[in-house]
Amino acid sequence: MENKQKPAILAPAGNKEAFMAAIAAGADAVYCGLKQFSARKEAKNFALEELNRLTRFAHEKGVGVYIAINALLKTGEIQKAALLVAQLEKYVKPDALIIQDLSLVQIARSAGFSGEIHLSTLANVSFPSALKMADQKMGIHRVVVPRELNIDEIKMMAASCSPNLQLEVFVHGALCYGVSGRCYWSSFLGGKSGLKGECVQPCRRQYAQKDQSAKFFSCRDLSLDVLVKVLLNIKEIAAWKIEGRKKGPHYVYYTTQAYKLLRDEAGDPQTKKTAVQLLERALGRPGTHFFFLPQRPYNPVEIQGQTGSGLLIGKITGEQSAVLLKPLEALLPGDLLRIGYESEPWHQVIKVRQSVPKRGRLVIKIEKNKKPLFGTPVFLIDRREKELQKFLTEAETIVGVPAGNDVPEIPIHLPSPGVYRKNLPSTEFQVHRTVPARKPGKIQGVWLSPETGKRLDKLNHDTWLWLPPVIWPEEEKEGLEQVRVLIKKGFKRFVLNMPWQMAWFDQAENLSLWAGPFCNICNPWAVEAMKKLGFHGVILSPELSAKEYLDFPKNSSLPLGLVISGNWPFCISRIESPELKPQTLFKSPKNEEAWSTRYDGNTWVFPNWKLDIQGEKDRLEKAGYRVFVHLMEPIPSEVALKIRPGKWNWNLSLDGP
Repeated sequence: MENKQKPAILAPAGNKEAFMAAIAAGADAVYCGLKQFSARKEAKNFALEELNRLTRFAHEKGVGVYIAINALLKTGEIQKAALLVAQLEKYVKPDALIIQDLSLVQIARSAGFSGEIHLSTLANVSFPSALKMADQKMGIHRVVVPRELNIDEIKMMAASCSPNLQLEVFVHGALCYGVSGRCYWSSFLGGKSGLKGECVQPCRRQYAQKDQSAKFFSCRDLSLDVLVKVLLNIKEIAAWKIEGRKKGPHYVYYTTQAYKLLRDEAGDPQTKKTAVQLLERALGRPGTHFFFLPQRPYNPVEIQGQTGSGLLIGKITGEQSAVLLKPLEALLPGDLLRIGYESEPWHQVIKVRQSVPKRGRLVIKIEKNKKPLFGTPVFLIDRREKELQKFLTEAETIVGVPAGNDVPEIPIHLPSPGVYRKNLPSTEFQVHRTVPARKPGKIQGVWLSPETGKRLDKLNHDTWLWLPPVIWPEEEKEGLEQVRVLIKKGFKRFVLNMPWQMAWFDQAENLSLWAGPFCNICNPWAVEAMKKLGFHGVILSPELSAKEYLDFPKNSSLPLGLVISGNWPFCISRIESPELKPQTLFKSPKNEEAWSTRYDGNTWVFPNWKLDIQGEKDRLEKAGYRVFVHLMEPIPSEVALKIRPGKWNWNLSLDGP
């Protein structure tokens, strides 16, 4: 069926210049974040007054504006988030909010938000029946699907959309090694949570395994380029999304123009060639089609190469004490150059002050203690062409923001979540990867998989059955059938590690269904959302600190549990990194050790030490926790675990946007 309504080109904006560049290039909508609660906090983002003027300008041009409030929210941040949404509604009037944390559905409605609610890819809506829940149970208008889906899987998702629900598909931009919403690497190593927009990108680092050193996890950018034509006939796809809220206006301008050409003139060979040339000049990383074509999947990790963004413009040379660059093409005043790769801590960004001809001579002033080696690559990372600069200059006079013009606060009453009053007995159990050889004598847990499904006779009916934290479209049928068989056989206790897995449980009256720790529940309003979906309890995210854990039960409407020890993964990925040996230790530049293993088509990366807050169990039980979990991972023969405190965020505070 032909799609009569063209998908919108949705462009990123991390600052005012990029916002205006998107409009200049012909974007249909722009998405951006605020200074608070954004999953791209390293982008400059916007103050409310500035966003008010930009949104009015965009709406006058017929361009939509979507605001990303897509970070996890802690209990102490809920009132601030509600105020922010109320201010957005009154002073900005964006067309949509993009969210990860499901508490924001209720918060947005309580704050009177009148626009659409879109689920971020961080919400991990990755299989068809999940869409029905998002639509019917939560009133979601649009879902951003994972980048890992191929075209056949996207079609499966589209076929499950109701008339009220739309899809949004990434067509260009950065790729994370880990599945969105399933990466804890940055948080585990330093309290900088990727789920809160603070990721320090440990996957971009150089790692060593035995006699090899490489960037085993650093990915090229996604670039569907000419392949996007196959998306045109999927009517449920409302938008083609370009990633890049940390990129400059040049990138936004070029990529937006390219995909607009590929959408509007898909059948013209010369147009395709022009669009590809624009993408090559957009100053992003080298591109890949990734998994988009199932018959020709492309592994985005190239361990022997670098994946830095920008156009290689030359290499550092020198004459006596000067650091020089002889550029491979002419440089313009205002060009931004990066010396070295982003992953190198000493890299430096400089601005070109005057024109430099091709093969000319640019003397570079280097920051103290950052002198690069001769031969270090230099990249052009942003440029202001005359046409774009003219538009930005003209727009500045229209949307210029006076300093110190703050948006007034709005009184808002946010309903308190209910409080669970029953005093349940405490339960403590281990969760294993495989079914034991014989029935255990005490309560246990086991991860569900096609393999465990073959040994159900070895499980007691009071076993806690753990569903996987990642489900891909083609896996849903088998997973659903396994759940139905288990229920018929009398199993009653299930831990769902995606809220959307509740779609597999039509009748839950005689079951005990808990939201697992991979649901990333971090505040009581998110617990309330789980209760409305039909859950009977919640095992909280490990992203909380001691104070946050101990205060949490006072405002929870469901009984609570915690993972108090075990092997928690750095991340889960659909990518199998080439030449990285599974179940073999590798080391980071700081000698942090980890290993990887494959389960059901996904790579799990584990640190070489356990999460361990067992010593806090008595305090947690007194605070109101009733379920205590130990995640037991088979340790490879070549791996010897280190003895470390393993308290992760217990002594940290990840509060604050």
